[in-house]
Amino acid sequence: MSSRIIRGTIRYTSKKPERLDQERGREVFTLTQQADGTDVLLAHCEIDDAPNVIRDVSLAMRHADSSPLDCSVRLTVGDQFEGSGWMRFADGYAECETYNHRDGRIKQRIETPFHVPWLQAHPIMGDALLMRCYDLSQGPGEQLVENMFLTSPDHRGATGPQFFVTKLVLVYVGEEELKVEAGSFKARHFQVTGTAGNLPEEHPPYEVWVTADDDYILLRAGAGGYMKTHYELSELHR
Repeated sequence: MSSRIIRGTIRYTSKKPERLDQERGREVFTLTQQADGTDVLLAHCEIDDAPNVIRDVSLAMRHADSSPLDCSVRLTVGDQFEGSGWMRFADGYAECETYNHRDGRIKQRIETPFHVPWLQAHPIMGDALLMRCYDLSQGPGEQLVENMFLTSPDHRGATGPQFFVTKLVLVYVGEEELKVEAGSFKARHFQVTGTAGNLPEEHPPYEVWVTADDDYILLRAGAGGYMKTHYELSELHR
């Protein structure tokens, strides 16, 4: 076979007291690992909270470190078309062509004199693949990720799409055994911090668990603060 295909489903639930453990969305993803060292993530994401969000993403990246190659995003918010766009990452620059209902046609070209480590197009599976940016050879601790691109600075990814450049800190806690709806796994536990001053609104504390292997599949994640959201792998085929 010239490629390896991984399929999964992630359940979104709430941890707010008045909605404890109620389903608030879902995500179906396919990760294709190709023979040339390229991974392609296809993700269909639904958030039920008003205004509801439907997002479809196709993101190509290098398998070794998840650095982006190209991406397309289509976004619906409140049952209305929000925007769609295409992004490409080349040597020394990133470019995108998008259209959204607020701003119309947008063309961006951003010079990137150093490596773009990651594009966050907002699928939750993407949060797991971001953890490849952490150099595990350094052991548990903190590492700064700079020159990171987003398709939206909104915490739900409910604007755009268009480029937004930021930075954050990844914290590697260590390995542990973890049981989720999809089964029991050996997991790597990470935290995302350092968003204060780098996003229009500071992201609440965020915990992420991924498979302790080369696939970096999302097992569990959760955001605190005003969000109080929970994400869990409910089905996996690989």
